[in-house]
Amino acid sequence: MAATDLLARRATLSRSLRLLSAFRFEQSDPDRFYGALAADTVAMVEDLWRSAVGSSIRGLTLLDVGGGPGYFASAFTAAGVRYIGVEPDPREMHAASPRTHDPAGTFLRASGTALPIADDSVDICLSSNVAEHVAQPWRLGDEMLRVTRPGGLAVLSYTVWLGPFGGHEMGLTHYLGGYRAAERYTRKHGHRPKNDYGSSLFAVSAADGLRWARGTGALVAAFPRYHPRWAWGLTGVPGVREFLVSNLVLVLQPS
Repeated sequence: MAATDLLARRATLSRSLRLLSAFRFEQSDPDRFYGALAADTVAMVEDLWRSAVGSSIRGLTLLDVGGGPGYFASAFTAAGVRYIGVEPDPREMHAASPRTHDPAGTFLRASGTALPIADDSVDICLSSNVAEHVAQPWRLGDEMLRVTRPGGLAVLSYTVWLGPFGGHEMGLTHYLGGYRAAERYTRKHGHRPKNDYGSSLFAVSAADGLRWARGTGALVAAFPRYHPRWAWGLTGVPGVREFLVSNLVLVLQPS
């Protein structure tokens, strides 16, 4: 069975519309947005693992690189996963309301590009929407592969710069250029964007991610995270994918 077979059945237009609707609440109601994203991420990882390995994720150890304030911890712990979150920013670790921060998870303050984790020590290594926020995204990817045991899965999902969400809270102004968009945001709001181009936001392309993943020899699947199955072919179209894929998922299985 291909790694995406089960996920493909769930990748419907209604799912895409539901997630798109939730994105509107990222700033105004983060519990609503990140709660929906966490639930969908657990389902995605479960589908990928079942397709690739043939069993449930229950009882497995998952390392979440850039795990943030605990939304994913709550969702994965509820699914029976031993959850370890890595987050370099202490403000992010405490950003959620107490009811969403599950103390059952283990949390480490560390950089995703230098994980304090032994080689081949976790079943699944996940990074959701983090690669575009680090200056060396493929060093992060290499670290994810290093800590994932042979036969496990590394799932790296990131926002493509030229897609409609590449500018994050700066909106579509990122098409004017990252630095110009950040300056425009600052003039309008009186403060720098949280995702500030050149320091906490970088232009990461789909082509670069696919080139890195193929070079590892471990790539088993690549697809647009939020698209219905009939649009997954966009990943294979150079140029077009930079604008229409929006969020690229790279699934790797070390041997």
